[in-house]
Amino acid sequence: MKKFLVIALALGISLTACKEKEVYVEPEVAEVVVPVMQYGFDLNNYEVVIDTVKSGDTFGNIIDQHLVDGQSVFKAAEELDAVYSVRRIQAGKPYKILKRKDSLRTPEAFIYEPTKMDYVVLNFADSLKAYKDKHPLKFVRKTASGVINSTLSEAMEEEGLGMAAIYELSDIYRWSIDFFRLQKGDRFKMIYTERYINDSIYAGIESIEAAVFETDETPFYAFDFRTDSINNISDYHDEKGKTLRSFFLKAPVNYSRISSRFTKRRFHPVQKRWKAHKGTDYAAAYGTPIVSTANGVVIKSGYTRGNGNYVKVKHNNTYSTQYLHMTKRKVKVGQRVKQGQVIGTVGSTGLATGPHVCYRFWVNGKQVDPYKQNLPSADPLPEEKMEEYLNFIQPLKDEIDLLPFKNDDEVL
Repeated sequence: MKKFLVIALALGISLTACKEKEVYVEPEVAEVVVPVMQYGFDLNNYEVVIDTVKSGDTFGNIIDQHLVDGQSVFKAAEELDAVYSVRRIQAGKPYKILKRKDSLRTPEAFIYEPTKMDYVVLNFADSLKAYKDKHPLKFVRKTASGVINSTLSEAMEEEGLGMAAIYELSDIYRWSIDFFRLQKGDRFKMIYTERYINDSIYAGIESIEAAVFETDETPFYAFDFRTDSINNISDYHDEKGKTLRSFFLKAPVNYSRISSRFTKRRFHPVQKRWKAHKGTDYAAAYGTPIVSTANGVVIKSGYTRGNGNYVKVKHNNTYSTQYLHMTKRKVKVGQRVKQGQVIGTVGSTGLATGPHVCYRFWVNGKQVDPYKQNLPSADPLPEEKMEEYLNFIQPLKDEIDLLPFKNDDEVL
């Protein structure tokens, strides 16, 4: 019996010792590969060759080495032409070749991107097949505010806003705010939406829902409201429902600077003598689009020694405008033009020392300073839409009013 107990105890000790030596091994977990879906393919499954169309490249010499047995350049071009002309493939544009991860690295697709948004695919698998599509867009709603120390562009760039946002904001207020007379301490707030391609590539401003621009201590509200849901037409109005549009735009070029104003006496830089300057000069880069500031009919489109290339538009029996020193004229006499339509591009033809557009304004046949005129407004919001509009903007107005401006202390 004692011998048995001794053996049992020995076995028990031995078993205990074995238990103490057990090591827990965590079971292996298969690595989860997150799909990278682009162009209709999971890029994890391919070797992606990235290249750029070189000068002198043709679709044929790009694609020839990637075709599989039984396929021809002619057939590939014919297939692609059905959705996108091979003649439109341009030097400098990116393309990709997708190759399978097999021993032969078999090419499966050619992808060409004419724009950041658009792409064209020629699939080699089984049989040639081409299609075009757009990258998915993500929309991100944001807010911003800023105070002007020197220029609007600098104030907006300080807030991380690019030129697209500057143009959008100046476009909204181009009828109601003179951006050439902004003062130190003027400020703005905005609620806007940005576009991103494939969640990461910035693709510009989608829209500005609401904004308020405070200049000379006067706030100018702007709310984007769909006035025609059938034709998807929207416009900006203030907090009382008054349209921000006017019969005339404030300027014929988008966000430039005034280099010379309307005056009865100015020293002409070319003719070297004192004379009246019956126009407003907007300095801008060569090729900048010049737009008609109101609807009308082109009554002159030509060239003179003083004016250079110029266009004159009659808007009604009261108002006419003229645009001088263009590089190119883009309208003809008798042509009807709409407000904001491009009628030419900035240049320095005629008596001009640098690129600008001289904008001249007639009222009843007399040249006047447009900045001193009480110009007519555009059509107001229909009365039957007013209640809907006020209900629509109230939460937006509450939101933008609560959005703080930058501290006034930051204005130097």
